[in-house]
Amino acid sequence: MNNQNLFVQMIEEHKQDYYRLAYSYVRNQADALDIVSESIKKGLLSMNKLENVDALRSWFYKIIVRTSLDFLKKHKRMTVSDHDTITYLQSGEHDDYMHFDLHDALAQLPLQYKTVILLRYFEDLKIQEIATVIDENVNTVKTRLYRGLKLLKLELTEGDEMDE
Repeated sequence: MNNQNLFVQMIEEHKQDYYRLAYSYVRNQADALDIVSESIKKGLLSMNKLENVDALRSWFYKIIVRTSLDFLKKHKRMTVSDHDTITYLQSGEHDDYMHFDLHDALAQLPLQYKTVILLRYFEDLKIQEIATVIDENVNTVKTRLYRGLKLLKLELTEGDEMDE
């Protein structure tokens, strides 16, 4: 199987993961879909630059993260989830109220911390894969993850104090 076929197969198998990652940056369905589409286009156009097919997954995550960040820089706008989006994402089987607090707290983090937390805990990438995605060394990823989790905890506990 050639690289392009592997790429297409990977996209088909993990399309929801890629959408979720893009959505976590822009918090808008249409924009997230645009980012994924643009990322796929970029991936197909630069497929010949991929030297190690084993790194296909982290290589494409890098494309999605960079495309998402480029989108945010280009549009520089505040993202607000509308009622339809929240309804669509919310599962009817259980109450996800707690997850709204988490997503709101994540949105407050600086992008460097948000990115490593999303990739580690929501996309289940290993530290080394994250380092490859964001072009940083492993120790920098570990430091950002540690600091990001501390900031996230602060955001979540401040939110709890405000509710009381």
